[in-house]
Amino acid sequence: MNDAIFTGCIPALMTPCTADRQPDFDALVAKGRELIELGMSGVVYCGSMGDWPLLSEAQRQEGVARLVEAGIPTIVGTGAVNSKEAVSHAAHAAKVGAHGLMAIPRVLSRGTSATAQKAHFSAILDAAPNLPAVIYNSPHYGFATRADLFFALRAQHPNLIGFKEFGGADDLRYAAEHITSQDEDVTLMVGVDTTVYHGFVNCGATGAITGIGNALPREVLHLVALSKKAAKGDVVARRRAKELEEALGVLSSFDEGADLVLYYKHLMVLNGENEYALHFNESDVLSDAQRHYIEAQYDLFRTWYAQWSAALDDT
Repeated sequence: MNDAIFTGCIPALMTPCTADRQPDFDALVAKGRELIELGMSGVVYCGSMGDWPLLSEAQRQEGVARLVEAGIPTIVGTGAVNSKEAVSHAAHAAKVGAHGLMAIPRVLSRGTSATAQKAHFSAILDAAPNLPAVIYNSPHYGFATRADLFFALRAQHPNLIGFKEFGGADDLRYAAEHITSQDEDVTLMVGVDTTVYHGFVNCGATGAITGIGNALPREVLHLVALSKKAAKGDVVARRRAKELEEALGVLSSFDEGADLVLYYKHLMVLNGENEYALHFNESDVLSDAQRHYIEAQYDLFRTWYAQWSAALDDT
């Protein structure tokens, strides 16, 4: 099984909207293709960044099919309240030739039950046994997957090859200490933009799934490249990775909050991509204060990065 899809830097795509607030699949594919051409190793579609709770099953699967048909390496999010729908997304991903699965915990109904979550994950993995999959661990979904459950699942499902950790620095450390260090064939993906350096250098991550990388792809690819070098002991890369991550700190921190899609779509609009101006619900908008804050932080970062990168030697 080829698990190379879970390496490098992978943006979690947002879903652009048409004027009548329907998914704009042409724009989705265009963005996916653009990011791959810039150096991203693949894309995730229909994680939380893709607004999966706001799309129908058919809409989600059309987006996946369109991305795969366009030749874009695609990891499919399986978030659902009902396990049967999660299974449908996994089976569809396998049918259309997607490259990997992100197994998202069952939410709301029995979401805190380890027994229910084990059955949920098993059903997803069974539905696409030839697709490499990672479990998406996030406290925002109300359930933390720990080592005992992970390895019980892995013993039954060889396609479970890794962990995407969205819980922050402490949870990344737990995953590295108790999961990936127990089995060298298990991969760890950084799942939150504020912990890229920590994930690669201190936790042995093989890749990063990014939100802010939709708006700042070159800069995030730069951070990942520096972090990979720092993980091998490069002293200069270590210092520069820390500088870059600190400068990105506020923009990256929006990845941790409930308004992450609103913030990052607004950055896309600031980049001139007006297909990201709308959200599926009309009431889902940033306040004037939020817009002013992120705009000021975006201007500050871009000014800093232009000067900082110009002063660097090649690394």
